[in-house]
Formats: sequence, structure tokens, C-alpha cells
Amino acid sequence: MQVAVVTFDGFNELDSFIASALINRCRKDGLEAFITTPTPVVTSMNGVEVTGQRPMEFVTEADVVLIGSGVKTRDVVADDQLISRLRLDPSRQLIGAQCSGALVLARLGLLEDRPACTDMKTRPFVEACGVTVLDAPFHADGNIATAGGCLSSQYLATWVITRTLGEAAARDVIDYVAPVGENQETVERALRAVHADEVALR
Repeated sequence: MQVAVVTFDGFNELDSFIASALINRCRKDGLEAFITTPTPVVTSMNGVEVTGQRPMEFVTEADVVLIGSGVKTRDVVADDQLISRLRLDPSRQLIGAQCSGALVLARLGLLEDRPACTDMKTRPFVEACGVTVLDAPFHADGNIATAGGCLSSQYLATWVITRTLGEAAARDVIDYVAPVGENQETVERALRAVHADEVALR
């Protein structure tokens, strides 16, 4: 199972790197994430240059697509050519978005009649798309999920691992990366966020 972590120029490192790092702890179980970029190299909001592991077209074959956020997301959704490269199919793919990535899902028409989570700065722009924004860090409806707040990227990763490999695998990953002495509460918080209002689990 392959995961495309869509990473645009101006990306937020916490979004792309946390999600991909957590998911890649499941490589031995056949779940692997790849930083997926529209150009060979993208530069983060803090000036970190990253070479993409897969081109944007990889999203069409990936089993899971996670769209990260960044300081240029509004430019992304205004770029018809770039948006046209995101051919997603929620009937067969798990699709998630982090913070301003919700704008991309809205632009693709994937949030119709669905509430979403996003960060506070992006909220008015998502609402301007006619989407109801929740005061929550994570929400999933079937195969589509959104997360709000940089550190909620752990919840997107937990959702992906739970949906593809099961809750036990997600517990193992979050337990491993949790702050020492806070393992149980970190694991339970992540699973609680993922299960709290999910409409349809596998």
C-alpha cells in the first residue's frame, strides 16, 4: 500500500514530515509513504529544500493521498493546471488534508456536504468555499479526512494506519514515538481523535 504525501512549494515541514515519518514506521507491514511534489524540488516555508520522492502523477496510483499545507496553498488552488494533476478517487482511495490542504479538497469538490477541520488562519477561506469548519483537530467522513493544527498531522497518520493495517498497528507506532512517560495518554488521545466523530470506519 502506497501513500502520497502531497507537498507543495512553501510547505509546512510538520505536516509532510510527521505524517510520512509515522506512516513509514509501517514499511515492514507493506505501508509506505512518499513525499510527492509537483516539481523535482520544493522549498518549505522556512527555506528547507526537499527533493520529491514521487512526481505529482503518483497520486493517481496511490492507495492513500494526504495533502499537506503551506503558505502558498491559495496560489495552488488558483492554478488550474496544477489542480488538474490531482486526479483523486475517494471511492478507492483514502484522502486526507492537513490545515490549508482543506482548500485543495474544497477546490476539487471533495468537501461538498462535509464539514472539515483546518487551522485558524485558513478557516475563513475554507468557509468562503461554503464548507462548515469544525472546532476540532480531526474529522473523517468515509474515505475523506481533514485535520487542523500542525501537530494534528499525527492524527491523519493514525487514521491512515488504522484504516489500512488496524488499530493495533497504529497503537504500536504512536506508542513508539510518544514522549517518554506519556505513552498511554498519547496513544489514547490519537485514537480518541480519530474515532470520536468518524462517520464510517472500515
